[in-house]
Amino acid sequence: MEVIKNDSVAKIDATNAPLFYGGEVSRQPIVGAERSTYYNFSQVNFAAGAKNKFHTHTSDQILYVTKGTGIVANESEEIEISEGDTAFIPSGEKHWHGATDRSAFSHISLTHPDSKTEQFD
Repeated sequence: MEVIKNDSVAKIDATNAPLFYGGEVSRQPIVGAERSTYYNFSQVNFAAGAKNKFHTHTSDQILYVTKGTGIVANESEEIEISEGDTAFIPSGEKHWHGATDRSAFSHISLTHPDSKTEQFD
């Protein structure tokens, strides 16, 4: 067993990564391929207004909101989500997620370690 304290995982600035736009974004890779062959478990922190572009994953993705208010969207709908809400995004579904313009937003992202992301501009 291993306990990983949130403050022991460094925040990596992802603001300038091609997937993100609109404001500051950081990632905290909590459990990845170095620990698990089944899960990639990360916290992603969005400043108000920061979002990611449309993209897909080759595995299902689960987002669990830990702070603030955000949006999860696919090609046909946008849904506002907040602390305690969970979004399930099936493998291959084109989607985006991020903070509303009025609130910072953090979520845990759960995917398979071998999942690949394809971005759409």
